[in-house]
Amino acid sequence: MDASLVRRVRRFNRTVTQRIGALDDAFLARARPLGQARLLWEAGPDGCDLRSLRARLDLDSGYLSRLLRALEADGLVTVEANPADGRVRTVRLTEAGRAERAELDRLSDEQATAILRPLADGQRDRLVAAMAEVERLLSASAIEVAALDPRHPHARHCIAAYYEELGRRFDAGFDPALSISAADEELTPPAGVLLVATLHHEPVGCGALKFHGDAPAEVKRMWVSPAARGLGLGRRLLSELETTAAAAGARALRLETNASLTEAIALYRSAGFEEVAPFNAEPYAHHWFEKRLTAPRSAG
Repeated sequence: MDASLVRRVRRFNRTVTQRIGALDDAFLARARPLGQARLLWEAGPDGCDLRSLRARLDLDSGYLSRLLRALEADGLVTVEANPADGRVRTVRLTEAGRAERAELDRLSDEQATAILRPLADGQRDRLVAAMAEVERLLSASAIEVAALDPRHPHARHCIAAYYEELGRRFDAGFDPALSISAADEELTPPAGVLLVATLHHEPVGCGALKFHGDAPAEVKRMWVSPAARGLGLGRRLLSELETTAAAAGARALRLETNASLTEAIALYRSAGFEEVAPFNAEPYAHHWFEKRLTAPRSAG
């Protein structure tokens, strides 16, 4: 990693944490640090399961417990078992907690106004646009991609969402039983692999490979959640599939797709895939693509 890039990221982090008051032990002058204030806001008026809070904020369970104990001691929250599932604990705001959250909202609006007020109109637009871009890129950098057993709940979620989207977008719907198979055993090493992307521990995308010895590997089950689109995840998944295929000895990748999936077609073309003559009898396909791969360089 370029050392100058790392230094610039660290400088940006220092500027932001100082400007928003993250260093203060009394965030927004409310006698509690930012971590506690953020939990009050995230809990929301309807409460929130602790499991969801941990995932959303990427908090260690021990640290989350300490923050919640402090808020409970101040009479701002209660933590109780979920009536529907006793194993799940839910944090709820008390009346005092709801009042404190409303005050934090008011003060946060004032802080945002104070940041914008000294700037000219054009500078405000540039700052807000830059913030939106930083938010998108930080979200992209928080996505993790890993190989999963296709029977894992995250994998099941992605495949089900993939089927649902194809059924909605294809003119004639989509029946997996009519399509070329990508069964669990075909996506399990050494026969294949399934990559699943997660953001804050929630599944947001997937892509799979089927290996065929010396023949080209097949790309299957490419899907990105609408919530994660625009973050470059499709390109990242495709790149990681290429790397995985090359490492497994494949010298080419093949895939087929439907004409209605215009975004996918544009992605494949921009990633170096070339349209070729049909190489299978996939009933839902209108386009067939292939890309030659470069063998991974030897460590020696």
